[in-house]
Formats: sequence, C-alpha cells, structure tokens
Amino acid sequence: MLKKNFQKILFFIFVIISLQVYDAQAQRFPKPEFESGHTQPVLEIPESRSDFMEYLDVFILFLALSLVSWLVIKKRSRKGVLWVSIFSILYFGFLREGCVCSVGAIQNVALALFNPNYKIPLTVIAFFVLPLIYALIFGRVFCAGVCPLGAIQDFFVLRPIQIPLWLQKLLGLIPYIYLGLAVLYATTGTDFIICRYDPFIGIFRMTAQFSMIVLGVVFLLTSVFVARPYCRFFCPYSVLLNLFSRVSKYHLTITPSKCVQCRLCENSCPFGAIEQPEQLKMNESRKQTVKRFVVLGTIIPLLVFVGGWTVSQFHETLAKVHPKVLLAQELVSLDTISQSDTITEIDSNYVESIEIEAFKTSGESYTELYADANEIIKQFYIGAWILGAYIGLVFALTLASLSTFRYRKNYEPNKGTCLSCARCMDYCPIEPET
Repeated sequence: MLKKNFQKILFFIFVIISLQVYDAQAQRFPKPEFESGHTQPVLEIPESRSDFMEYLDVFILFLALSLVSWLVIKKRSRKGVLWVSIFSILYFGFLREGCVCSVGAIQNVALALFNPNYKIPLTVIAFFVLPLIYALIFGRVFCAGVCPLGAIQDFFVLRPIQIPLWLQKLLGLIPYIYLGLAVLYATTGTDFIICRYDPFIGIFRMTAQFSMIVLGVVFLLTSVFVARPYCRFFCPYSVLLNLFSRVSKYHLTITPSKCVQCRLCENSCPFGAIEQPEQLKMNESRKQTVKRFVVLGTIIPLLVFVGGWTVSQFHETLAKVHPKVLLAQELVSLDTISQSDTITEIDSNYVESIEIEAFKTSGESYTELYADANEIIKQFYIGAWILGAYIGLVFALTLASLSTFRYRKNYEPNKGTCLSCARCMDYCPIEPET
C-alpha cells in the first residue's frame, strides 16, 4: 500500500514538473508584475520557428526565385508569374506573417556589421542575399512575384495612371533617404524602422495598431491608380535591387525577336519602366562638353558636403529616437521641474513612466546613463554626416543622369526600375521564332 501511494506521489510530481516545463516552453520568461497595473501586451511578433522550418523558408525562397526567373526569361509567361504571386502572398505573407523579410533584413545585416555582439542568423543573411544574387543575374525577379509586399499591391492595379517622369524621379529619391535612415537607426541600435512602419505587416498579421492597418489599406487603395506605390517610392530594399539589376546579364526582354515599335508594351507598363527609342542626339561642341563635365565635377562634391553638413545639424533630433537618449532627456526635464519654484497642477499630478521606474530599480547611476546618452549622440553626429553626404551624392547623381544620353533603337525596359512583372511581353504581338 505504501509503495502504491509512493508511486502516486511520484506520478503527481512528474505531472507538475511536466506542466512547468510546458509552461516554460510556451513562454520563455514569466510575465512581468508591475504595481502600476501594467498588463502584458498582445504578442505582435511571430513566435520563433525551429531551425529546420527556417531553412525550409530559405529553400522555398530559392525555389520561388528560380521559378519566376524561368517563367520570365525562358517561358515568358505572365500567367505563371501571377500564380507564384498568389503563392507568395499566402505563404510568405499570411502563413509566415511577413517574417523573415528580405526588406527588413537590411537592418539585421547593418546591425551585425557594426555591432560584433549581435549574432545574425544565417537564414536572415540568406533572405537578404538571395534576391540580390538573382537580381544580379536575372533582374528584379524578386519583385515580380516573390515579395509578398509587392505581390499584394499588384492585384490592386486596376486603373493605373502614368506619372510624369520628373515626378517619378523626385519620388524615386524617397527610398534612398529611407534606406539611409534605416541603416543609421539599425547600426546605432535605436530601432528597426522598416519593420515598425511596414504598412502591410498589419494586414498579414491583423495584430498591428489600427493606424498601421489603415496605412496598409491606403497603400492598397492607392495601388488602384498608382501601381505599386510602396515598391516604387518607399521600399528601401528596391534601392539595392535597382543597382544590382542594372548590370544583370539575363534580363527580361520585351520582344522575343525584332521590335515593330507598336508601343503596346509602353502603354501596358503601369510602372513607367519602358524607355522609348533614342536615336538622335543634338551635337554639342567640345567646349560645351568640357563645360558640362566641369559643372558636374563641381556640383557633385559640393552637394555631398552640403548634404553632410545640413543633416549633421539635426543629429540631436535624430538621436532623440534612441530609447536611452530619450530616457536621459526625460530625467533631465524632471530634475528641472523638481528644482523649479513653481509647480503647475499638471506637474503635481505627474506619474512616472514605466521606463523611468525601471531605470530607478535597475541600479544604474544617472552619471552612467548620461555618459551613455552622450556617446550615442556622438555616434549620431558621425552617422548624420555620412547620411547627409550619401543623400547629397544621390541628388547629385540624379542630376547628372538627366544630362546623359544612351542610344536606343527599340523600346526597352529600364533594367533598374523594371519589376520583371512580364506585362509588356504579354502584350507584345511578336511571336517567338520557331
């Protein structure tokens, strides 16, 4: 009898331990308990997957890129690209909830390059590198039907309008600025702003703030008239894809053979990525050519310096986004209020934030906090100079590109801005040679 009771006790202990292990697996650390009545927010980040499933995601990305490349370059099938787009929306979008994302991987790679303590997973590196490799060889096939952010916009392109070229050039500068800010905030350990302000993650997860879901809906509704507005005028990853695709060896071609210049391809492209033939160029004298190069040679370094100096003047404003700098400024403001002779009713009813309460219980001194904040501000000063110089260079090269001439005999896709969606080849009346 005693032996039987002892077995029951052991079984009961085993059940209790199993439940504890299960609870530990379900939640990696216990919920915090705050006397202020804090409640744990709803999880907005997908739970981590096993290594096998993460590598499976990379393998599926590889297969999708390979399939779209074959459909665009060899098969010349717009319908096939559409089916891959549907798969990408369902798998990389709703099933994987937009994570891991090649667009957001920019920040992980940037942080890993500047912070040796950050260990970046190999799968994240693969998601960042694979689309660039394919862009280098086949063009922007990732944008064609693999990226769920672009694919979901593509299905809303119903009545696209052509945007003037000068406006496209102007709006096309935004992704470069966005990329620079994202790298600056990632390398300083401030925030991953690409993920925070991704307009479609809220739609894929339906757990984001209401304002972000509204932003995603606005982008989709805008796509009805302005094709893929996020891809063309906001996506920071498109900057890298644009550069790599410009030198792609096997890129989408509109016609399978000779172009008859029917202009159907130009009218069918909602992205304004088809360039018209340029056969004649106004001859300029040698003196005018030298003068133009001298002017460009002067403007480019001048804009680089002006851009760096201008943005560096706002380095403290940029640094305020960093949580440690923001916390230091809040503590300084509280100290100033406490030393003031007049305290308003609002000040007397002030309740400390959770961040300040956590800092006071952490054991870190004010001196250490202020020293860390000053060091971060210094990093932002250097980073702001680099960011400004980079933006100035982008503006300068954009101006220089307006004065260049490239001979074109037929209608051709712009390798940098063409999204390899295969619409143009679907409208082309020329049949492949047998």
